Amino acid sequence: MSRSTRTLRKSLFIPLTARALVLFAWGALLGLPAVARAADANVPASDAETPAQRGYRFLLNKAYIPVAHDQEVFDNLWKVWEEPLRSKAAKATVEERRRMAFSRYGLTEAPDRPGPVAMQYVDAGHGGWSINCLSCHGGKVLGRAMPGLPNSHFAMQTFSDEVRLIKARQGKLTAIELAAAPFPMGNSNGTTNAVMFGVALGFLRDADLNVRVPDAAPEFVHHDMDAPPWWNVKKKTHLYIDGFAPKSHRSLMQFLLVPQNDAAKFREWEKDFKDLYAWIESLEPPKYPFAIDAALADKGRAIFENSCSSCHGTYGEKWTYPNKLVPIEEVGTDRVRLDSLTPAQRQGYEQSWFGQLDEKKVVADPGGYIAPPLDGIWASAPYLHNGSVPTLWHLFHSSERPTVWQRSEDGYDADKVGLEVTTMSELPPTAVESREKRRYFDTRLFGKSAQGHTFPDALDEAEKQAVIEYLKTL
Repeated sequence: MSRSTRTLRKSLFIPLTARALVLFAWGALLGLPAVARAADANVPASDAETPAQRGYRFLLNKAYIPVAHDQEVFDNLWKVWEEPLRSKAAKATVEERRRMAFSRYGLTEAPDRPGPVAMQYVDAGHGGWSINCLSCHGGKVLGRAMPGLPNSHFAMQTFSDEVRLIKARQGKLTAIELAAAPFPMGNSNGTTNAVMFGVALGFLRDADLNVRVPDAAPEFVHHDMDAPPWWNVKKKTHLYIDGFAPKSHRSLMQFLLVPQNDAAKFREWEKDFKDLYAWIESLEPPKYPFAIDAALADKGRAIFENSCSSCHGTYGEKWTYPNKLVPIEEVGTDRVRLDSLTPAQRQGYEQSWFGQLDEKKVVADPGGYIAPPLDGIWASAPYLHNGSVPTLWHLFHSSERPTVWQRSEDGYDADKVGLEVTTMSELPPTAVESREKRRYFDTRLFGKSAQGHTFPDALDEAEKQAVIEYLKTL
């Protein structure tokens, strides 16, 4: 670990988080009613279902996490919005406000489940909303909702903050929620502090997943990550950008570790997550929706296979993927994610229930990042593990990567292949409060650097354009 990151471990440690974890754990153990367990939603079955179909049904319709808020809270969120949006919402219909809220928070309608609850949540009954995996892994591109696509729109921190404000007004806010409020969710819309969620939740368990009450919190290196596309999971042997965790259905269950879910629940739900794992491995990347220059793409394929395939694999009917770990000194991208977990923390995962499934071992000290598969790369912008690069053109032109950028909601840049963005050298003067700042991606912030992965700089401009054209075909 670098000296700078060791220093930041200490400076980013939040003392209140220790008390929050203790209170959260004690609240669960003592059965405080404030964070009630959601009952499983009515999940209709079909005799003809495959495991993958069943897994997707569970994902959309079965509540595994306690209810975060109810419909009454959601319908009143507009009351804490800034002006002039609040006045506009006051004059709108309930349905118009719902669309405004979905836009604000990065939520989408479920293509396979009608109703007012967003795809990123389960309708847990009695108006309750229970978060699901699609909060981060269910996004949209060109305005089209797509389960398995990274949710690069999700305003998780803003949503959480404003839900708490409305719950406080309605007398629904709990002591546990208040104590946990300082834990950061993400500094930019579309990214989350997911790695540290795992650290915090895992610290509340022993190796057999029994809830324990800690007397102190672990050290946190809070940082944001961009979710990877799920259709590439089938090619991998290990998960996460540092490739430390062996891939399995159990690895999908880490974020169920809220104290209200006891160890028995994990054994009971394991069969559900085997089905969910089958659904994830059945996913195929979306096809590029615009015209492709076939001749140019063919030239790009030859360049790619000569220059890029040793790390990212080959594509087509007889594809290959090396699961190659590239040392951090070689790839040169932001190293905060790599340093945020200690070897002891990774080994703790291996010694827990999650790591006791097969012979594949945890990589305790990876020293770099895994070069990911590139299937469907046109749809999964922004790029790099922290989501700092908005388009493939910027990825291939490292000196042109913007310092600060803001995306449009549903626009797509077919020329640069990626997000439609406005770029700038500084945050605008109007971005004075946190929720406004989170609408911009500022690469100067901790863990958000857009540096590194300069390998395409070795190509001339014609070669870069050819490879980008080829990437559209994957």
